[in-house]
Amino acid sequence: MYSSTSPRPPAVEAAPPPPKTLVESAYRNLRRNIIEGRLTPGEKLRIEHMKDDYGVGGATLREALSLLISDALVVSQGQRGFRVAPVSLQDLADITETRVMLEGEALRQSITRGDDVWEANLMAAFHRLTRAEEKLADGENREEWEERNRVFHEVLISACPSRWIKHFVTILYNQAERYRHLSLRQSTVPRDVHAEHRALFEAALERDADKACSVLAQHIRSTLDSVSMLPVAAVGH
Repeated sequence: MYSSTSPRPPAVEAAPPPPKTLVESAYRNLRRNIIEGRLTPGEKLRIEHMKDDYGVGGATLREALSLLISDALVVSQGQRGFRVAPVSLQDLADITETRVMLEGEALRQSITRGDDVWEANLMAAFHRLTRAEEKLADGENREEWEERNRVFHEVLISACPSRWIKHFVTILYNQAERYRHLSLRQSTVPRDVHAEHRALFEAALERDADKACSVLAQHIRSTLDSVSMLPVAAVGH
């Protein structure tokens, strides 16, 4: 019998709320462009040139860029302005192993504590992710897949009681997202991401924490393996 105080997962149907301010809108647009590679690692972000592209003033852009510094997606160069944060294999390796450690622990605790509501939300999240992966195979709507992939990983660990572990897992997931886009765009390494998600889903439902954590670790490390095979020009050392 599970405790009635078990944490409840987020509703998997909920879409991100629309931005409430110009700063939030600019932040989201800039973040998406960095993660998806339209703003490239190391690129100088010239506010005077970006105002027209994003439809906001310089002060608003500076606030948005300051938020992206907190996300470690933008770096400030003092009086020389802002640049997109660089990428490197060393950085991805650090992100990967830290994520394996923290997300694996969150998953183990979530499997132990998850109740029937957690199971139902997990099944719904996996179903929606599967549908998005089918569309992705046909070359449709990568943004939808990204959102459903994020929700699937969130629901997997949602019954973990530690808000701090989940907070740091989210930070690491967001950092890995940029490298995942790089891998998906350029890698020639064959990878069946749907099979990886199915194995993870099934192990979690079976309450086999050891197997689930092993599958998760391999799933997370696969991005590092793919990026490691890219040309040096695509990613730093």
